[in-house]
Amino acid sequence: TALLGDNGAGKSTLIKCISGIYAPDQGQLFWQGRQVHLHSPKDASDLGIATVYQDLALCDNLDIVANMFLGREIARYWQLDEIAMELAAKKTLQDLRVVTVRSIRQPVGSLSGGQRQSVAVARAIMQDAKMVILDEPTAALGVTQTRMVLDLIARLAEQNIAVLVISHNLNDVMEVADRLAVLYLGTLAAVGPKERFDSQSVVELMTTGA
Repeated sequence: TALLGDNGAGKSTLIKCISGIYAPDQGQLFWQGRQVHLHSPKDASDLGIATVYQDLALCDNLDIVANMFLGREIARYWQLDEIAMELAAKKTLQDLRVVTVRSIRQPVGSLSGGQRQSVAVARAIMQDAKMVILDEPTAALGVTQTRMVLDLIARLAEQNIAVLVISHNLNDVMEVADRLAVLYLGTLAAVGPKERFDSQSVVELMTTGA
């Protein structure tokens, strides 16, 4: 599902409610058919909701493996189990068909924008995510890097992982999304299968709400 809306429409606020950062003022949140109350990001994470924000929250001075396991490292006999973490990181990247990375031990600061996005997504699904929220995943990326990220989104869907994409790029959205949801001034202006919309109707909904 692609979440669309003009600046100030409420996209970031909504995903922060879904991510457990904000408590909604009203309304109900249902997850897998039952109502849930999220009081912290950990509550969302425990349900399988992972969010990849636009800044990606990666540590440039650490390598790919260290970033993917940051804060939840594997240890054996009071020492980091580097082999287990390498194997798990490599398998996750292979499952996502991320093949452009030279080495999983290269610093994240040396990666391209598309590769960095891939590492951030891989880190999210290693937490057994059932839904991944991507905030402007193709912003400021070139054509090749954008292609990499769009392919990554498709592969997440192939693995039966729900994806909520926040984007201003209608071309990307129309290519990768199955459903669209359009916000206007904090209200849901429209939601439905992608086939119900075209670029012109989406722009009108974003700017007028109708």
